[in-house]
Amino acid sequence: MPSENPNVPSALRPIPASSEGVRLAAWRNNFDRVTQLSDHHTLSMYVERGFDTWHKTPAGWKNGGAPDRFCLLPADSESTWDVRGEFSFVHLYCTDAHLRHLAEQIWDRHPATISLDMQVFQQDSRITQLYRHFLLGCDWRNNANHLTLSSASTLLLTHLLQHYSEINWRLPDVRGGLAPSVLRNIFAYIEAHLASPLTLADLAQQACLSEFHFARMFKQSTRLAPHQFVMQQRMMKAEQLVRYTLLPLTEIALQCGFHSSSHFSNRFKSVYGIAPSALRR
Repeated sequence: MPSENPNVPSALRPIPASSEGVRLAAWRNNFDRVTQLSDHHTLSMYVERGFDTWHKTPAGWKNGGAPDRFCLLPADSESTWDVRGEFSFVHLYCTDAHLRHLAEQIWDRHPATISLDMQVFQQDSRITQLYRHFLLGCDWRNNANHLTLSSASTLLLTHLLQHYSEINWRLPDVRGGLAPSVLRNIFAYIEAHLASPLTLADLAQQACLSEFHFARMFKQSTRLAPHQFVMQQRMMKAEQLVRYTLLPLTEIALQCGFHSSSHFSNRFKSVYGIAPSALRR
């Protein structure tokens, strides 16, 4: 359920998802009346509560909010909401230009316009899975998670194009992996930028491919999704630095793309079964 009231505090700060055309934000709201008219598309999913959220329709006020229900508001559509109880939700914002660019990359066609279908209080297991597993399952503030977030946002937008727009093109088949020389260049780029907040767009650009095609070809080559492979490389580098250098753990965390020692320590322990400080001892 959307809200852009600047007085409503965000539960998690907005971050770039994959490009300047996409943003993610988490919000909480309670007892508010909101009218939205924005120049971007908004996909929102209820995270907690929301049972007493009402949408103004020509036939009167209707409610239907609940955890895992979603709302899709196309750009330039106006909607009014009456919030009569507390709830939290997550927004994915996307410009029309970015959505058209994504469609062009995936299908190699050039739609003049893309019309999304407004959806209110609906359910979609794929949207729920992507939100719950990827967007709500990691710390948005951590640079090491930006690749996961950008990958999930691309999957969400691709799903919207397939199921909630006038585009009814089948997804293209992607057969074969990346050429060995391209894969070597990608590996070298990842190794050189482990301290940076890598995104799917960054890696796809190195291969001169769309995000859609790159992600699928990379997985065919490595048997891992890009975000899984990059996290694996971060952890391998971290283990080597912990074992064989005297660098402070805070410095190791930064070199491996983690914004805090605590997040680095938790991730390290989940992979190796021991905290980095204990391994060093």
